[in-house]
Amino acid sequence: MKRYAYIPLVTVLASCAVFKGGNKKSKKSAAATPAAATPAKPVAPVGKNGIKPYDQVITKNMITQRGLITVHNTREMDSVFLEIDKPLLGRDILVVNRIKKAPGGILAYPGEELDNSTIFFEKGPNESIRVRLNLVIGAADSSNAIARAVTASNLNPVIANFPIKAYGKDSASYVIDVSKFLKENNNFINSGAPNHPFIAKSLDVKNMKDHEVNAILAFPDNIEISISKNGMISGPAPRPATLETTTSLIALPEKPMQMRYFDQRVGYFSDWMVKYADDQQGSKERHFIHRWRLEPKPEDMERYKRGELVEPAKPIVLYIDPATPKKWRKYLIMGVNDWQVAFEQAGFKNAIVAKEWPENDTTMRMEDVRYSFINYFASELTNAYGPNVHDPRSGEIIQTHIGWYHNVMELLHNWYQVQAGPNDPKARSAEFDDELMGQLIRFVSSHEVGHTLGLRHNFGSSSRTPVDSLRNIAYLKAHGHTASIMDYARFNYVAQPEDKIPQELLFPRIGEYDRWAIEWGYKYINAKTPEEDNKVMRDLITKRLAANDRLWFGDGEEKKIDPACQTEDLGDNAAKANALGIKNLKRVMANLKDWTKEDGGQRELLKNMYEQVMKQYNQYLIHVAKNIAAVNYTVRMDGDDRPSYTVVPKAKQIDAVEFFNNEVFKTPTWLMDTKIRDMVEVPGGIHPVETIQISAVNSLLSPVRINYLMTLERRYGNKALGIEQYMQLVRKEIWNNLSKVDGNHQMMQNAYVGALFNITRNAKAEISESLASSVAFNEIKTIGALIKKALPQAADQSTRAHLNALNEKIDLLSKNL
Repeated sequence: MKRYAYIPLVTVLASCAVFKGGNKKSKKSAAATPAAATPAKPVAPVGKNGIKPYDQVITKNMITQRGLITVHNTREMDSVFLEIDKPLLGRDILVVNRIKKAPGGILAYPGEELDNSTIFFEKGPNESIRVRLNLVIGAADSSNAIARAVTASNLNPVIANFPIKAYGKDSASYVIDVSKFLKENNNFINSGAPNHPFIAKSLDVKNMKDHEVNAILAFPDNIEISISKNGMISGPAPRPATLETTTSLIALPEKPMQMRYFDQRVGYFSDWMVKYADDQQGSKERHFIHRWRLEPKPEDMERYKRGELVEPAKPIVLYIDPATPKKWRKYLIMGVNDWQVAFEQAGFKNAIVAKEWPENDTTMRMEDVRYSFINYFASELTNAYGPNVHDPRSGEIIQTHIGWYHNVMELLHNWYQVQAGPNDPKARSAEFDDELMGQLIRFVSSHEVGHTLGLRHNFGSSSRTPVDSLRNIAYLKAHGHTASIMDYARFNYVAQPEDKIPQELLFPRIGEYDRWAIEWGYKYINAKTPEEDNKVMRDLITKRLAANDRLWFGDGEEKKIDPACQTEDLGDNAAKANALGIKNLKRVMANLKDWTKEDGGQRELLKNMYEQVMKQYNQYLIHVAKNIAAVNYTVRMDGDDRPSYTVVPKAKQIDAVEFFNNEVFKTPTWLMDTKIRDMVEVPGGIHPVETIQISAVNSLLSPVRINYLMTLERRYGNKALGIEQYMQLVRKEIWNNLSKVDGNHQMMQNAYVGALFNITRNAKAEISESLASSVAFNEIKTIGALIKKALPQAADQSTRAHLNALNEKIDLLSKNL
């Protein structure tokens, strides 16, 4: 592997709380047992710049731990010295600050990251040790002349400076005093919480007081420093708070793992750096993926090349937090081990495994960076996340602390009952049996493990499944209802009871895309350079995608324009899939009282699940609406003449508008069951269904949507849905029967007219003077004519008053256009 001159980069968080870090292959050993220091006779000069003999600084009453950095401290922790071996100078060290213990009520939990950075120690002038921040943003091959300019143009900042207090034996190590430093704010150990979504809003971490060093542990690859600090929780009722943090100093590999360049066609988290070379005509930004170091053992290399399955030299091992309730541990383990089949496609067997933490093994400590965990949080949050700590120079993952929040089970219950209740009798209760809940935990565990392996969400995966296939047992056995567990395609809500789909086919599982993504990311290529590796892997993607469309990666996070890349959706036609989903929601509503009965309950769950049904219904509308006036996007390589952007087919857009006519504008009275409402809803105000109807009218008549429809019509011609046909479709149900207009249609018609006038009278010229304004003006005339024609046939006083009011409003406002 070529040597590169690196320009450091501040590590940044990837999506889904993916953290930074690096890895180092090391022997399996525990932290050194604290023991009295054995003074060594220094050879270094004594007396110069205040340097003292070793045994006068590191006294016999101190406790010594030997590891990555040797730690000396008094029992009271009032004096802490670090002894840095000379070979460690210049070595990149990842600093990760995490929560160890947190006050209640601020949504912060043990194991969550506060921030991270990369540092290195160097020998400074006047007998000092300096700490520099490493910001990896660029690299050049050291054999290139430009490498000198790259290095000179990017000086790493000094962020701490320590006088050397003593030299170790043969001047092979340097002793520095960090006692005061560990208790100061605003340094790389006590820097705040920029990466935490909640704690920075509740606690002024940078200015907390009364720091105390609780413990320091030394291990072969890391040291762990635990510090407590006091402050105040902000808000309407400020109160005192104590926060305990732990700082990991982790040695990154002396020789970084060879990076694998990111490709937009496979969803991996990535870092980047700018690469420079003498033969370039411009610098190149190179993105590289996060992945664990998986390599065949030297003795198995030839077998691996022949395509035989071999065990990796260092498998990925995840331990289950001993705080996890015992009955759920086996399901979390299953969720991890489910990924073994994916690694087999990359050529490795037993590449990943989960184990229970050996609580009685005193040779192992949970603080040791060589061990990774699924951490269990006693939290009301309905969440789980899969981060990793990785080397910012290469993307090599070295550790993970997956976060599992106790209350995620409430979320799983709600999802499964609403989406799978009509098909699975076991979903029809207030509390699921342990086996069902365990299988739900297993599925979420697999999803989060995927993140910690480097995989991003693939929100486009489910769009590659034909809607009819979601009701086909043979298809589901072969492919599942989505090709990727990294999609947010929760459960098969399209399947109907008459399809008799068994429980195991309602769940997502490791799919074809997941196996492919692991193969692409982890297949071992003994390439000499990242560029050589990239050529092989790039060609492999092109070949595989051409053979199997289910391997498509749909980026719904950075490129949100494509309606095929949505969360919580299923199938290749949202209107068709979600109409079937609504049929199932009607079944849920009909049985909601029975399915939510609790012993001693007072309808709390009934109210919650009624809200969940409304939420699911609204989600279906969002899925469908995004297909109207929209384009699909596919990454294409240079030389491929196929378009990257294509308009959503006209037929699919027509289906989407008709879906609104059938499922929204024809009032969904099944959602307004008075028996349920009288049990859980205070009378008065606008019902959620009415709010949804008004919102749907405004959404379909938004000037942005209308203008974009016409843009697509001009660009794609008959392949796109034309504006004239679109307006006819939107008008169809809302203005269908004007002789007798019910209350819901009156509100929708008022909203319809209001939306049109909001376009023509908009204060923003880009709207009022756009093509949408002309469309709105003509539609106002059309609606006005319909109303005048219908007035003589009004069948009741309410309809007559409503139409008269609209007629006068249109006449009055039209005069000012």
